[in-house]
Amino acid sequence: MATMAFTHSNQSLLHPRSFAVKDDCFCLFEGTLENLASLRQEYGLSKCVNEVLFVIEAYRTFRDRAPYPANKMVGHLEGQFAFVIFDRGTKTVFTAADSNGKVPLYWGITADGCLSFSGDAELLKAACGKSLASFPQGCFYSSASGLRSYEYPKNKVMGIPTMDGEMCGTTFKVEHENISASMV
Repeated sequence: MATMAFTHSNQSLLHPRSFAVKDDCFCLFEGTLENLASLRQEYGLSKCVNEVLFVIEAYRTFRDRAPYPANKMVGHLEGQFAFVIFDRGTKTVFTAADSNGKVPLYWGITADGCLSFSGDAELLKAACGKSLASFPQGCFYSSASGLRSYEYPKNKVMGIPTMDGEMCGTTFKVEHENISASMV
């Protein structure tokens, strides 16, 4: 089970938040997609489809055309964004954040075992305690396949336990191949 905790207070004007439901897919999207016009054209969608509706349609397209990996859908998105999808039909949670981390997204596990998301760490702090962490930039999470990097899908995402003055939790890093140059 998953929960989302969001409020209208302190909502950013630069990163508008929107919510939509279509065919048992619930999506909360915050941010902007710079390439929305070209994505609508590529997917054959109407010009009135906004970011949140586009994300639902793209998610459903890749979900229904398995084995296409979800990182392909998120990898096409350009802009500043974070979103959470709950697919009631498949009982799947799918979440992603842009690679620059411009739109804050936090997650953690509540005392009763629910996975929770919010754009405001203070909303989750009491419920999630030490499991509260920033959602990793450039990554997506699927309850079906776990946490992965959409920029480096073959590389492992590693959790590093942290404890700073504000939060306890985990910092996530994507393993990169070490490239060493040798001189002849």
